[in-house]
Amino acid sequence: MQDLEDILREAESAIQSASDLRSLDQYRVHYLGKKGLLTESLKKLGQLSPEERPAAGQKINRVKEQVQALIEKKDAELNQHVIAQQLASESIDVTLAGRSVKFGSLHPITQTIAELRRIFTQMGFIFMQGQEIEDDYHNFEALNIPPAHPARAMADTFYLTNSKLLRTHTSPVQIRAMKKIKPPLRMVALGRVYRRDFDVTHTPMFHQMECLMIDENISFADLKGLLNQFLHEFFSTNAPIRFRPSYFPFTEPSAEVDIGCLNCSSKGCRVCKYSGWLEVLGCGMVHPNVLNGVGIDSERYRGFAFGVGIDRLAMLKYGITDLRSLFENDLRFLSQF
Repeated sequence: MQDLEDILREAESAIQSASDLRSLDQYRVHYLGKKGLLTESLKKLGQLSPEERPAAGQKINRVKEQVQALIEKKDAELNQHVIAQQLASESIDVTLAGRSVKFGSLHPITQTIAELRRIFTQMGFIFMQGQEIEDDYHNFEALNIPPAHPARAMADTFYLTNSKLLRTHTSPVQIRAMKKIKPPLRMVALGRVYRRDFDVTHTPMFHQMECLMIDENISFADLKGLLNQFLHEFFSTNAPIRFRPSYFPFTEPSAEVDIGCLNCSSKGCRVCKYSGWLEVLGCGMVHPNVLNGVGIDSERYRGFAFGVGIDRLAMLKYGITDLRSLFENDLRFLSQF
């Protein structure tokens, strides 16, 4: 009996001194485990006389219950302390400024397309959509590019099966528009086009705008006037514009259009390769073969067309040096716009 009293006092002191749940569990094993002191005391009951065993057993069980109660009480205290520490470490200072919410923005290509739509809508043009999977006739032959024509080598085409291909330009939309709508016609086609190319200034997929106007008494002067108005409006500048003779199978005469460098005001810099000029687009008067091919009298009607890379317009307008940046979806880059 005296040993049990000593064990109880020792257990009470030890349990109260436990500083964490791990040490408390060690004391539980020491006193109440399979080889604990009180368990060993129960095993020794067989050494007592039958008369002494009931009283001794009751005493041992009572001490076990007291030790168990001490452990449970200390366990509750330590758990409360752990929770308090966790709450303190995860507390939030409500006086700090809140985190700003990041908002998305329109992609530079989307902004450029919206600006093009605004300008040409004000000029009275309609917008037409075309299919991206085209046939050889609408993509080449109807545009005065027959099967053996060397102009087919100007664009590396993604060919599919059954004479289908991914369109290399938006010009097929013009052919379908001229077949569907009788002159006079003012239309613009916007969309994705595809070519086998990938570097700083080219990607396999890019965006293009094609503009077409068919009417009586249309001249190259009308084309020059429209392009001057369009480019000055789009770039918000009065920079000089020049036309250089060029060649396209579906226009005659044809020209390349340059604008005075927007970066150096035509003085010469790295962006314009010290020429003072930036190439913008290609244009020309619609070839009579193209008009006759869609059933429009080329003796009565004339027209002009021009095509421009929307991605290039965006690069020039926003000072972007690598075309691939427009397709990498880097939020650090896109957030600038």
